[in-house]
Amino acid sequence: MKLIVQHTNLRGSARLDRWIEECLLGLLPLVRIEEARIRLEHVPSASPAYRATAHLLVPGPDLRVEAVDHTPQNAFAKVLEQLKAGAIHRAARRLRKHLLAPRLTARGRDAGARN
Repeated sequence: MKLIVQHTNLRGSARLDRWIEECLLGLLPLVRIEEARIRLEHVPSASPAYRATAHLLVPGPDLRVEAVDHTPQNAFAKVLEQLKAGAIHRAARRLRKHLLAPRLTARGRDAGARN
């Protein structure tokens, strides 16, 4: 997984970046992340003043989420919750599709149907 963390109007810290990386590594059992682009920004004129956005490049449609809060950590925690929900939804949909797909015979007909 390639990780890109951007800080806008905010002093970056290695501790915060490590925490973000550990959180994203926790998603790997649910979804294969090829690249993660995380942006943390401070918008002094807004309330709440911190915005976190995530763009995960994964097989299939990319996952993109955004959240705001009063601290960058809380904003990213909200983003992480949304990412987990999206990854769980995709995993469940993939499992349903696999389990409920009709079994096809060599002739291409449904194995349960009788002709």
